[in-house]
This record gives sequence, structure tokens and C-alpha cells, in this order.
Amino acid sequence: MIRVAITGPEASGKSELTKELANEFNTSYAPEFARSYLKQKNGLYTFEDLDRIASGQLANEKLALIKAKEICFFDTDMLVMYIWSSFRFNKVSPLISQALLNSQYDFWFLCKPDLPWEKDVLRESPDQAERDELYEIYYKYLVQNQPNKFSIIEGYGNERIEQALSIIDGIL
Repeated sequence: MIRVAITGPEASGKSELTKELANEFNTSYAPEFARSYLKQKNGLYTFEDLDRIASGQLANEKLALIKAKEICFFDTDMLVMYIWSSFRFNKVSPLISQALLNSQYDFWFLCKPDLPWEKDVLRESPDQAERDELYEIYYKYLVQNQPNKFSIIEGYGNERIEQALSIIDGIL
């Protein structure tokens, strides 16, 4: 089973890319748990909520793997949780730190935040400079920890899915 994590800052096209890839390969994917969780809380959360979100994301991943065929895609990953927790709260829980260390993805797509930011009650970073800063944190982490196992996805419209499909063809 090939496991592909779709990661990056908010509003960088992760969810759309994940759904398109799963559809293209007729397989399952793990949706971003944070969206459904935060909808129930009107977008409000505390540091303690991050462990609940991380646990829900891990449960979504397990379920997606059960249903997957040859390849499985993950809309966000523990790297998202780790970076968001560090960035917003200046600390990370042991649960999230350990989950990141235990991550078993074969490849990451790092989505560049070059898409126009769209207002959404669950989004917090309309500032492009902040999104770019977060992107650099993701990039540095992946260069240091997964140097040969990630690619940047950027551009508009079909460019993103075409980039991803080309890369996956090389992996398969």
C-alpha cells in the first residue's frame, strides 16, 4: 500500500487535490478531521482540542487504509498538526509529537499557498505573508526529514493534479 500525505498551510489546495487523486485512482482517502471538528465548535478551539483533532485524523487514516486499493491519500497529516500547534501555541503535545515520529507515509505532496485565499469561517490565515512563512516551515521540515520523499505542488487549476499524477506515475 502506497501512502501519500497531502500537506501544507491552510487554503493551499490540500482537500481538493486529495479528493481528485483518490477519484483518479479509484481509491479511498482520509478527509481532514479538523474541519468537521471545528464546525461543531464554531471554529473555536484551545490547545487541548488539538489532541482530539489529531486523534480524529489518525482514526480517519486507519479507516481510509482499510478501504484503499494500492494507494491511499491523506488530506493533512501529523506534520500539519505539529506545525500548527507550534505556530499558534508555541508548544506541541506529546501525542502529536509521537504521532509525527510514527508517521508512515511513502511520499508527501507539499502544497504551495499560491492559490487565492478564500474566506471560510474555519480559516485563520488570510495574510499571505503568514501563509508563506508557514510554507517555509513545512519545506524546511521535509528537506531535513524526508529529502527524497516529497514534491512541491503549485499552480492553478489542472496544473496541480497533472503535477501530482506525473509524480505518482514515477512512484508506481
